[in-house]
Amino acid sequence: MALEALQRVDEVDIDGSGRFKYILIKLSVGDQSKYIVRGYRRCGYHADIYDEVTPALEKQGIQCDCPGGGRIEHDKNAKTILVYGYSMGFGQADHSIAVKILKKKYPSYTSITFNNEGY
Repeated sequence: MALEALQRVDEVDIDGSGRFKYILIKLSVGDQSKYIVRGYRRCGYHADIYDEVTPALEKQGIQCDCPGGGRIEHDKNAKTILVYGYSMGFGQADHSIAVKILKKKYPSYTSITFNNEGY
């Protein structure tokens, strides 16, 4: 049951445009795991995103861990996404993992990149 729930979780849920904080979350059930990207302007802190997303997942038996975060600049009109920075509370995410996931979600975008600069 929990394994099926893990497979159903969307890998990406971010705001449609703008600059906002994001976190990378590692989901696990037994020896199966996957990463998801979550980012919302409405959340003032990276921990707010984690606190919003994880309770429903944990109720389904999915273990959640946040290896880090950063920021996303999403321009849906230009079809670009830039991932950068870090989270004061969770540290810097491996942005290359986030970019790989975002590229699957937005295959028609012209640019989805990252750098380790900035906050």
